[in-house]
Amino acid sequence: MSGDWRAALAVYRDRRVLSLLFLGFSSGLPLALTGATLAARLEQAGVSLTEIGLFGLVGIAYTLKFVWSPLVDRLPLPMLTKRFGRRRGWMLLAQAALMIAIAGMAPIDPAAPDGLARTVFWAVIVAFASATQDIVIDAYRTEILDQPKLGAGAATLVFGYRIAMLVSGGGALIVAAYGGWAMAYAVMAVAMMVGMATVLLNPEPRLRRTPESERLEAAAASRLAAAPAAIRATAVWFHGAVVCPFVEFMTRPGWAAVLLFIVLYKYGDALLGFMATPFYLRMGFSLAEVGVVSKGWGLAMTLLGAGLGGWMVARFGIMRSLLFCGVLQALSNLVFAALAWVGYSLPMLVVTIAVENLTGGMGTTAFVAYMSSLCNVAYTATQYALLSSLMASARTALAAGGGWLADQLGWVTFFLMTTVAALPGLLLLVWMMRRYPPAGRTAAEGAPAD
Repeated sequence: MSGDWRAALAVYRDRRVLSLLFLGFSSGLPLALTGATLAARLEQAGVSLTEIGLFGLVGIAYTLKFVWSPLVDRLPLPMLTKRFGRRRGWMLLAQAALMIAIAGMAPIDPAAPDGLARTVFWAVIVAFASATQDIVIDAYRTEILDQPKLGAGAATLVFGYRIAMLVSGGGALIVAAYGGWAMAYAVMAVAMMVGMATVLLNPEPRLRRTPESERLEAAAASRLAAAPAAIRATAVWFHGAVVCPFVEFMTRPGWAAVLLFIVLYKYGDALLGFMATPFYLRMGFSLAEVGVVSKGWGLAMTLLGAGLGGWMVARFGIMRSLLFCGVLQALSNLVFAALAWVGYSLPMLVVTIAVENLTGGMGTTAFVAYMSSLCNVAYTATQYALLSSLMASARTALAAGGGWLADQLGWVTFFLMTTVAALPGLLLLVWMMRRYPPAGRTAAEGAPAD
């Protein structure tokens, strides 16, 4: 048994897995710079709350990234692709754009006559470059790891991502307090070099084709055989980049059930998530108490949960880990019901946040590993971007009704209902485990990069 533990934990010492810590850092760094950190900067500059709120629209890039993911998957970049490969070339381009855009935001005074417009301009570039970087990093992560290491890779990426959010969140605020906003954003721009160095020090994944991708693209070429050469080449490229990833996915047995599962797996968690902070405050906890326990203790539990989730995927496989972590996620909502019944209790708040973040970290790691396993290695960037966008959109839509339910039911009943809301996804998972085991990546697995 101890040998099994050591073997499962050894996955975190793999160089490919370790590299994802730094790529996760590069992925997480830009988020706060167009979100909470930027909001603090705008507030200090005297920008109205309405205008600050509208800056949230720049985040639409993260939900629409599947639109341009086929270009990232297939479009070669002049000089960069030939020199670094398709994945590393796109990552370097996105990271260079992020460095320039974050540095571009540094000297701007949002209170100046044209300051707000210039801030919007650079913030939009940061968001789209960040979303593009996420597309490539997700594809890179999926392609360099074999299936047993997908969970550890997802967990390691989460570690780096969370560390970066602390750096660009609290760290940037501290730098701004002593050196001003220009220095804070300049430091964050320099920090993007972590991701660029990681890309330069790691190999390009081997370009792989699969029987499914070759069959679909050959059929398109055959249908266009009579077209002029230039038109045929463009049409075949477009078909392979844009159409085939979706067609290939929808030819799999049970593809509709898979998409429904992606929507439902986090249903109970989505209903609860947005209501957690209002619930804490209505229970009488202060902002300081919520902040210290949720951001400090909660982060530690999230990272521990992510690590446990990665270990479980390596030890027990993706599907069984999904089921076990999903059950724990559902049961964790009952701890909120207990806190609502007990009322104000700081020890109970610590327990509640520990359980929620621990199980959430485990479930997220297993879920990300599952979505990665669904991707055909010939269409990794496009298919993962589609699945992750569906997950994010569904989570946002499902969370919208949480406040209304809490108003109608009261807190204890609301949390019991969020536990029940997790059951459809779990029941669907049990059915899928028997009927449709994962078939995307395993059907076409090739050797990862050297």
